[in-house]
Amino acid sequence: MTTLLIDAGPTAPESLVTRTGGVPLAPAGTEWPCCASCGGPMQFLAQVILNNREAGAAEGKRGILALFACQNDPGMCNDWEPFSGGNRALLFPMADLDPLPRPEGAEQTLLVLGAVRAADLVQEPDDNYELAREAWAARSERLESSVLGQLGGDPAWIQGDETPSCPSCAGTMPFVVQLEEGPDHSTAMNFGGGGCAYAFACEPCGRALLLWQC
Repeated sequence: MTTLLIDAGPTAPESLVTRTGGVPLAPAGTEWPCCASCGGPMQFLAQVILNNREAGAAEGKRGILALFACQNDPGMCNDWEPFSGGNRALLFPMADLDPLPRPEGAEQTLLVLGAVRAADLVQEPDDNYELAREAWAARSERLESSVLGQLGGDPAWIQGDETPSCPSCAGTMPFVVQLEEGPDHSTAMNFGGGGCAYAFACEPCGRALLLWQC
């Protein structure tokens, strides 16, 4: 079974849903992440609601994952690597979330995507992401580009397995979500041109990591 993320169209920039773009929701006092290389504020890419259903529980929401990457000088800050400091993946509890204030003086086009897209969850019986995406497109008569990625399952690596270890406990980090760049080239996330991002989380340690391949 593969849980696909399907483009569900525009949504409010501060909505508490799985989405790409918009404004990140975070606990009060959270600071907007900055790049370890250039020092500039990163671009907010997506937020992902972590459902207990993906962990085997019947229902409920475990938390929220917020993903950022540096776009101040694309290609120069190693934003594709999980430990470079050129991207950030942050885990938050579901309670008491507020829109994260944007850094003053920063260029807004470098902080947020040009559009906000919600994602619906659709389950396909095939365990293979690529085959599941093809099957959904054929059945729904929509373009494969409407698939924004997958939630859980096994990552469909473009280059090779880069599953990271948790920097706190050294255990293998569970895979959380794979993201495509998006269907609209003018507002897409930058994963090197046709690439995919992969996020992992060690929830007991409260740590998450992001990387991408193309």
